[in-house]
Amino acid sequence: MSHDAHAHAENNDSIWKIALNMMIACLLSGAVIAGVYSITEPYAVKERENTKQKAMRSLIDGVQEFKEISGKKDWYAAVKDGKMIAYIVPAENKGYEGTIKMVAAIGTDGKILNFKIVDHHETPGLGDKADTPKFIGQYKGKAVADLVVVKEPTEKNIQALTGATITSRAVTNGIKKAAEEVLAYEKTQKK
Repeated sequence: MSHDAHAHAENNDSIWKIALNMMIACLLSGAVIAGVYSITEPYAVKERENTKQKAMRSLIDGVQEFKEISGKKDWYAAVKDGKMIAYIVPAENKGYEGTIKMVAAIGTDGKILNFKIVDHHETPGLGDKADTPKFIGQYKGKAVADLVVVKEPTEKNIQALTGATITSRAVTNGIKKAAEEVLAYEKTQKK
């Protein structure tokens, strides 16, 4: 075997050795990651559930239990003293800078009890003010018919945020749509 052929054979051997070592390292890394995931995932699931429960509890005082509503994705019945007092439902609508995602507490009568914005990309200093207690407070106790955005303050409707009418309407229409869905669902339950 010539010197060049010998060197070439050694190069091929070393390439295979490197490839084999890399493959073993990947397999071991994958096994370690899978092992860690299998140990930590149950804790992560539990923590996500605890976070969700805390978020729902912050919407309504005194609720002892949240029961998933069969056939309705991410809908929960809020139960207090053994009686269902509200629905916790997702709500969303397109705002000025993208989709505004919310979770709303809506009474069995369709009135708004509370809501939280869980994700948005609205303009800082303008549309992001939709996530303030002052703005959200306007909705409490309102019926679907009262969920109308106005520019001048009234007791009955929702006053738009200054410079963020599109965001104000998006939030209002998202909450209104959720309340209408609750009312429609309630009708099916009273048969």
